[in-house]
Amino acid sequence: MKDFYSNLALGLGLTLLAWLITLAMQKLVQVMDNPVERSSHYNPTPKSGGICIVVTFLIGMVLIYFYAEPNIVNQTYMIGFVVLSLIVAIISFVDDVTERTAKFKLITHSVIIAITLWSGIVIDVVALPTIGYTNLSWLAYPVSFVWILGLTNAFNFMDGIDGIAAGTAAIAALFFMLITFIQGSLFVHITCYAIVAGSLGFLISNFPPAKIFMGDVGSAFLGFVFATLAIIAARYDQSHTSFLVMPLLLFHFIYDTSFTFLRRLVAGENVAQAHRTHLYQLMNRLGYSHMEVTLTYYTAGFLQGIGALLLIHIPGDERVFLFLPFFVIHSIFAWRIVRRARIAGLI
Repeated sequence: MKDFYSNLALGLGLTLLAWLITLAMQKLVQVMDNPVERSSHYNPTPKSGGICIVVTFLIGMVLIYFYAEPNIVNQTYMIGFVVLSLIVAIISFVDDVTERTAKFKLITHSVIIAITLWSGIVIDVVALPTIGYTNLSWLAYPVSFVWILGLTNAFNFMDGIDGIAAGTAAIAALFFMLITFIQGSLFVHITCYAIVAGSLGFLISNFPPAKIFMGDVGSAFLGFVFATLAIIAARYDQSHTSFLVMPLLLFHFIYDTSFTFLRRLVAGENVAQAHRTHLYQLMNRLGYSHMEVTLTYYTAGFLQGIGALLLIHIPGDERVFLFLPFFVIHSIFAWRIVRRARIAGLI
């Protein structure tokens, strides 16, 4: 019970710290997001508030390093994970300030991910229906590359309306913390603790109507952290949590990004060009408020969290089947939104 109250006090303290940093960003760091044609807001708004999430994460990592049980995870992987995550945050903050091109982001992210794979953070085994656990061999590297690059950018693309990315991060991290703790985690669940605190502290000012935006420094950072944390939990943490847990927790973000990319590709659009046709953006443009869209995606994230809790009790080679009901639900949602958007002339 003493440990519970100590952890609760730490969590509340980190959340308060994140909120205070967010307030400071609003007042002192005037990196502004000025509305353009594809924006979902109408007034200049401070961005790069995601710095509070990064700082809270870093404090959590320092506390783990100095005060947690020894040998909770290989220190080489822990330090590499933290350093590479911070590099992603720094590069993304530079992008927030200077507004670099999509090509610049792709190149820098690719270099960082290549270093991540070189350090040993790689998906090496997957469980396939009727086949069982399969060693990916040399395919481990391209699969891991696509996973990390894809989720890093998916989180960035989905940070387009008030509260959607921060709230989703808090929900996903909360469920991942619970699942890895149940399975005996000594490192990942504490890391998630810091992400939950940082996301909630930021969300106080980012929930609709937002007073500050996350910026690339928060969204790209979170995507990278979740992607690499999924691999660390599966391979190096004491929990050895199924890699499939994280894709399920963030399936609504992955589906929205993948569906939108494929729809635009089939339509012959320039997929590298900025747009406002993600499903959540179309929903907003059809007349749903930021609050309604955000709460819809929160609900999806929560249901996927329940699904992830069930997933860990299913045999490994059957876990992929748990994605099917969510795939059907998201497909019906996508069909309805796209159909209405076409009638309204939005796409």
